[in-house]
Amino acid sequence: MAIKLAIVDDRASNRNILKDKLLRYHQFEISLIAENGKDFLEKMKTVPVEKIPSVVLMDLEMPEMDGVDAVAAGSYLYPSVKYVMLTIFDDEEKIFKAIKAGAFGYLLKDESSDNIAEVLIQMHENGVGPISPGIAHKILQLVQNNSISLSQKTPHEKGKTPFNLTEREQEILKLLMQGLLYKEIGSKLDISPNTAKKHVLNIYAKLHVNSKAQALALAYEKGLI
Repeated sequence: MAIKLAIVDDRASNRNILKDKLLRYHQFEISLIAENGKDFLEKMKTVPVEKIPSVVLMDLEMPEMDGVDAVAAGSYLYPSVKYVMLTIFDDEEKIFKAIKAGAFGYLLKDESSDNIAEVLIQMHENGVGPISPGIAHKILQLVQNNSISLSQKTPHEKGKTPFNLTEREQEILKLLMQGLLYKEIGSKLDISPNTAKKHVLNIYAKLHVNSKAQALALAYEKGLI
């Protein structure tokens, strides 16, 4: 069964390019195309139930209603839909606002179509939200330089593991924060991609998150790494 997608971007050229790229892969079907957040919410009201997108690729900066507000409203109205920010805009405040609004992942538009397709398929199969290495790296830099405002880190007591993460899970969390995929984590740790996936899903369960973006924000907020 094809993965139903929605594309939301204020530029027609961007919408068309992304649509053409993704339709090269038989795994995808485009259910809805909108030019801004308001347009997206209006069109979702008229989409037949069987055509409701499972994934929405949402631009960040748009007139009428931007991606952050659209994700916040969409997450409330359509909680089963996963929202992935797809943008060239990497402002730190917008990144965290989008994550807090309910964004399931965050990709840069300069990712290759192969990479975008791969992470969307992986997300659909495994429930793991994607985040571009470039975004992960930027957040790392911002936190290290204290240039974003997060809750005060709470160091855990010596000998105790926060959220009951095992040593291997903490090790994998650090690699995950670098934007590595299962196969890359497996290669570094000499384990299979499937084993890496199981560890990641266990980490998400213990952190009570469901995406890499949310895990990244929580990991730094709570001083896990």
